[in-house]
Amino acid sequence: MPDYMKMYFQLAAKVADAIDLLQEALEQGEDDFMSDEKENTIVKLFDIKKGKDEDE
Repeated sequence: MPDYMKMYFQLAAKVADAIDLLQEALEQGEDDFMSDEKENTIVKLFDIKKGKDEDE
């Protein structure tokens, strides 16, 4: 019979690892964005009022 408790804890550990990895990536992206010496430019990709892409 499978050891469900062991499987659960292995899954929980992998999920925690994935969350840590995503948080690190987010922090690195934020740091890269904030440390950019150039003027930070916002690019509008989607017009909320029209509900269409800008290219259309």
